[in-house]
Amino acid sequence: MPPPRAPYAALTEETLGLFLDAFYSKVRRDAVIGPVFAARIADDDWPRHLATIRDFWSSVLLKSGRYKGNPFGKHQAIGGLGMAHFERWLGLFSQTAAESFPPETAAMLSERANRIGDSLKTGLLFQPAVLRSTP
Repeated sequence: MPPPRAPYAALTEETLGLFLDAFYSKVRRDAVIGPVFAARIADDDWPRHLATIRDFWSSVLLKSGRYKGNPFGKHQAIGGLGMAHFERWLGLFSQTAAESFPPETAAMLSERANRIGDSLKTGLLFQPAVLRSTP
């Protein structure tokens, strides 16, 4: 039996939005990262937040230039984020990408998310004092 076909053949503004809706639906229900979002984004603020997220990913993936914010600053303001949060977010992202797009597109999405995640982790979790005190 052949593997199921991804619902979206190509990455477009429309399919990107549908993918992000599916992904953040999982995020909001997730036991590890759902509470982080719930503590900061009220239910009625989700449409505005998703619009910002769509602008970000559209700028990253489709070069639309719509996003003008500071993702590092936004995540730094959260505080208390750890490796488990990043790993879960990236895992759900990759899972949803694989469910939504053909393998080559899903792999590209996952690779970009991992690069962005690595950059955020480095900036948010890097602790030079801990490294200096290690023998």
